[in-house]
Amino acid sequence: MRFFLSIATIACLALTGVSLVACSSDGSPSGSNGNTAGIEIGNPTLALTADFTVDYSDVETVVLKKSAPEEGPVVLDSFALDLTEVRTYASYYIYMPFYNALEGMMVWPTYGDFEAASDSAALTVSFTDETVVDKAFNNIELLDGGFLKEIGVTFRPYVADDIYGRVKIDGEYVPFVYDLADFQHLQLRYHYSQIAIDTVNKIANLSVVFRAKLFTEGVDFSKANVSEDGVIYIDQKNNTDLWDELNERFVPSFQPLRYSYTNAAGEDSTNYVDDVWNGLAADVGENTLINGNFQSPFTTDWILVTQLGGKADTTVIVENEKERIMKVDVTEGGNNSYSVQLLQENVALIEGVKYKCVFTIWSDVADSITARIGSYDTYETVGFSKHVFVNTSGASIQEEFVAKKSDPFARFELNLGKQKRKFWIKEVQVQRLSK
Repeated sequence: MRFFLSIATIACLALTGVSLVACSSDGSPSGSNGNTAGIEIGNPTLALTADFTVDYSDVETVVLKKSAPEEGPVVLDSFALDLTEVRTYASYYIYMPFYNALEGMMVWPTYGDFEAASDSAALTVSFTDETVVDKAFNNIELLDGGFLKEIGVTFRPYVADDIYGRVKIDGEYVPFVYDLADFQHLQLRYHYSQIAIDTVNKIANLSVVFRAKLFTEGVDFSKANVSEDGVIYIDQKNNTDLWDELNERFVPSFQPLRYSYTNAAGEDSTNYVDDVWNGLAADVGENTLINGNFQSPFTTDWILVTQLGGKADTTVIVENEKERIMKVDVTEGGNNSYSVQLLQENVALIEGVKYKCVFTIWSDVADSITARIGSYDTYETVGFSKHVFVNTSGASIQEEFVAKKSDPFARFELNLGKQKRKFWIKEVQVQRLSK
């Protein structure tokens, strides 16, 4: 089951405004009743805050335990990192000459400065002392015309390069020191549903939580060598097997959607966090596309893009008090089929998994459109691309495909431009067919 759909898609970012407009009866289905909602695009200006904590509870637990329980097998006493950079990753629908979707936009330490952060800009944050950052991040502005996908935070080890803690062995706590020397720097990228957005006060809060249980559960400290001073040193010279195991667990224990890091040898690694990614993707038989039946009155996951001479508007028609149909009125077709696009960018696809795209569509002008599933940041096709003939009566379009790569933000798009016409669309699905 996907963990973010119930709340995040409607209220998490308020990135789309919703306007009520009159419903046109020309060509609309019979029996139409109720109000209709149009789609608009825009980001608010948000003040970004962040907190950095250690959590000793199970990952599924919602309420964080701010201190370790007395019987806890592991307690972290001192753990700090230097925060060097904060980046936002978003899709935009206005001209952004300096924006690279793959690299994101650096919003701290200097908004609008796309050069790397200087060493002097680093901010030391303590996870064990529960550091909260607010003033340093005030007035982080998300530019109009786009949707936030992720926030990335980059760290390097604090000067001490160590995590100090205690582990219970034979009923007694034994101190340990875990050396972070194998990490030059690391970036954690958090999915938008992992960011708490207060739309009233215009504040976005990112909680960077180190999950101590994921970091240490199942690790056998009892076989570790204890030094003469009674401390378990875990580094490249002492307890090296234990050090290697903890190094593999360290970055995923922050539980971002995905991460990258550079080790001491200069080797780069990047990956998704399995349990977060599995919570994001649809199960077999589920629809990974959000609000495909347009039942939400706030269609924040659907985007209408007009460009290159295209002009259009949308309404959601309530049919027979329960069925909802998206109507797209293309008043000027523009130069290309993609001059008018109805799209959604939060389709989570897993590489090698089989899916089936299904939707019903009709138009007042019988002609072709292009249906496609691509990537929002590279625009390459990751699902399928197909020319579809749309008739004047409703017909179900079905296309099976195997995802070419894993992508949490694959983009389902209907290219509806090139001529003046009206479309009616309902029951859009991207069903997962295989494991």
